Amino acid sequence: MFVWIRPDGTLHLIYDDAARGLLAFGRATIHRASHVEPTPEGRWTADLGPMAGPRLGSFETRAAALEAEQTWLVHYFTGQHPQEGA
Repeated sequence: MFVWIRPDGTLHLIYDDAARGLLAFGRATIHRASHVEPTPEGRWTADLGPMAGPRLGSFETRAAALEAEQTWLVHYFTGQHPQEGA
């Protein structure tokens, strides 16, 4: 689980069912970060457009697309510069 605590006390995290318990500590707002979708060729992409990010892929498996999505988001939230299209 990845959780960032901002200087103003707000939390940012990549939602996972394991993090659901954190919702009990206060008001939560959940936003879609990406769209992981199949291509017509049966491959997968992770479109990070909702975060003003790139479209990643294509990947052979959905799991690979989800992993790339999470890696990009971790870099985004930690202030690093993820590689475009990786």
